[in-house]
Amino acid sequence: MNEIIIVKPEKCVGCNACVRSCPAPEANITRKLDDGRFITSVDPDHCIACGECIKTCTHGARDYIDDTEDAMTAVLRDEKPIIVVMPEIKAAYPTKWKGILDWFRSKGCVLYDVSFGADICTWAHLRALENNRIGNVITQPCSAIVRYIELYQPKLLTNLSPIHSPVSCSVKYIKEYQRRDNPIAVLSACIAKKTEFAETGLVDFSITFKKLMEYFDRNDIRIATNPVDDYEYKFDDVQGALGSIYSRPCGMRDNLLTHSPDMAIAHSEGVQKVYRDLESYAKMPEQKHPQIFDVMSCEFGCNIGPASDSEQTQFDVMLVMREVEREAEARRKTSGGMFRGSEDKLFRRFDEELNFNDFIRSYKPSKPTLIPSDAQLEPIFKQLGKDTETKRCLDCNACGYRTCRDMATAIFRGLNSPDNCIVHAKELLEQGAGGNPAKLKGIAENCRQISEQLGEKAAAISEGLETIDASAAATGERAGMVNDLLRNVVAFCNGNPSMDEESVTQLVGILETTISALGAFDENVTETNKSSEQIGKAIGDMKDMLGSLNNTLAEMKAK
Repeated sequence: MNEIIIVKPEKCVGCNACVRSCPAPEANITRKLDDGRFITSVDPDHCIACGECIKTCTHGARDYIDDTEDAMTAVLRDEKPIIVVMPEIKAAYPTKWKGILDWFRSKGCVLYDVSFGADICTWAHLRALENNRIGNVITQPCSAIVRYIELYQPKLLTNLSPIHSPVSCSVKYIKEYQRRDNPIAVLSACIAKKTEFAETGLVDFSITFKKLMEYFDRNDIRIATNPVDDYEYKFDDVQGALGSIYSRPCGMRDNLLTHSPDMAIAHSEGVQKVYRDLESYAKMPEQKHPQIFDVMSCEFGCNIGPASDSEQTQFDVMLVMREVEREAEARRKTSGGMFRGSEDKLFRRFDEELNFNDFIRSYKPSKPTLIPSDAQLEPIFKQLGKDTETKRCLDCNACGYRTCRDMATAIFRGLNSPDNCIVHAKELLEQGAGGNPAKLKGIAENCRQISEQLGEKAAAISEGLETIDASAAATGERAGMVNDLLRNVVAFCNGNPSMDEESVTQLVGILETTISALGAFDENVTETNKSSEQIGKAIGDMKDMLGSLNNTLAEMKAK
């Protein structure tokens, strides 16, 4: 799988928030750099592209790749790609969605409504259930869910609906029944759709709302606004009916229940819930499964997907989707859409025109990574200092994993480092890596004495600089700057009576800046030069002390 979620190493602070929010246990790889920082990268072969880590990261260290740039190049080169539009565009941009579609149409693009493909998807599921072609199924419009099952729960592939998603049903209809061979570009709020397109080979470009709006802003393209309460649009084929609500939570369930009210349907949404529910589903006997398990990775459905770039709240979206539903219901009634009780005229058209088998897909199961045994985890736990059952069940979640065992498993698989266990690091700090307490106390006292000597040297140099400042006006400004630097040294030493490696590094930086400032003193001022040489020697002595302090700290670390 090509890279979709990307990491900006310079912005990653190693806070583990991405690991904590990620439902894919093997997607993140945490490494400790030479400078001591932890960086978490992404393994594209194990990432499900749900986008949760992007929403969680507050440091801007994560982003994603789509096909917007390539698609826009195709549009402007007059290649006339077909733009297949997901219904969530109405919720994301209630006053601009028509303007966006009109812009594409002005470039000669053909526009199709995915809601129509969603209606095909509903029809196919109902006919499959009526004819016993499928049993109890998990819905698959959510590409992140499909990817998760393929990678981490492959035994559930027999339950995963074999019917294409709404967008793929739309594309199959365009290709097979409209006989169009233009490139296909899908406009959505979903990052993970790119994985579906790569697997099925049906779509050429995945355009996300966020990247599209960035493109418009970057190229100074102004989009016209439209009335909020008008949800009708003249697509190049019919606009979908109730398929237009698929993008909301339980959208597929509500479509199915409209036609079959007695159907047993369960649902689950949200990264922090749905994947655990799928784990439970996998452990249940088949007879306990509902007819339909309607699932979505995003808590509020596709309408507030990770690439929606919308300022709409869930309440705004609910209002929009309710109006969309009313409009769709009204259109079904006024167009003679209902007959024979609850059977749709649209579905009769599908029965007459469509071949059910054209909307069936296959999946690519992966061989799950073996779960390490207790014996294989034992040396990992020992390395972490977790020598009791209590320590092995602390489950503080600071590393990002739910349990200490999950962390040990990640270390076993090479996905993380023992140094990233905060409990382990704290114990090393407190115990000095298991050294003799008396020895450690002596080392700490040595550090304290060196710190005091450094403070005394800095104070003496500071006093000398005050004399220089008074006697050499020409160097006063420079001396004042150096004086301030060394006052910082005094304050630093007083505030850090027991230094660690980070403190030493900061102090070395201050001293190096001081030496550089001294070198700029006026060489023609004899008295200043003489004092500068003495001060320089004193600072050299201080650096020697810092070397001794570093050695002491290294000794502490080694013990």
